[in-house]
Amino acid sequence: MSTTAFVIIVLAAVAVAVGIFLYLRRRRSEVLRKDFGPEYKRTLDQFGDQRKAEAELAARKERVHKLEIRGLTAEERSRFADSWKRTQSLFVDEPSRAVGDADGLVKELMQVRGYPVGDFERRAADVSVDHPRVVTNYRAAHDIAARNKSGKATTEDLRQAMMHYRSLFEELLETAQPTTPKEVAAR
Repeated sequence: MSTTAFVIIVLAAVAVAVGIFLYLRRRRSEVLRKDFGPEYKRTLDQFGDQRKAEAELAARKERVHKLEIRGLTAEERSRFADSWKRTQSLFVDEPSRAVGDADGLVKELMQVRGYPVGDFERRAADVSVDHPRVVTNYRAAHDIAARNKSGKATTEDLRQAMMHYRSLFEELLETAQPTTPKEVAAR
């Protein structure tokens, strides 16, 4: 084989490898964008770099898939639904307290489902894997709850917080999709 033919083969192989690499990278971006929805853009804005943002989102996915996320029993679902009704009815007379209770109830529900409930940012990041469409609401509600603690939230803000908490609460209450390989195999 001549040197020219060898060089052409090597260049063709490199071109194919680069093409495959770029295709896989683009495909990964598309999957993450689809899976995370608005959370993809928020993370991209936060990190300011596509590779770093995508690495963060992929790490979240991997971390959450290792957790023992589970569905609720009928009894647990009923207990949480009743607690939410009480919290929501409390809003009429004590909106500030109702928002605090809603935050605590969402946190408790996350914990029962199997999500770690350390600091807020970690909770939001973890829940974004399975509930990317409502995690924005969760962040907004948490922000309003924090402003409420310092006396800077209006009644309308508190009403918005309750609606935001409710959107995540309802998803967590009704979603029983397995996220761990162990749960998928058990189905």
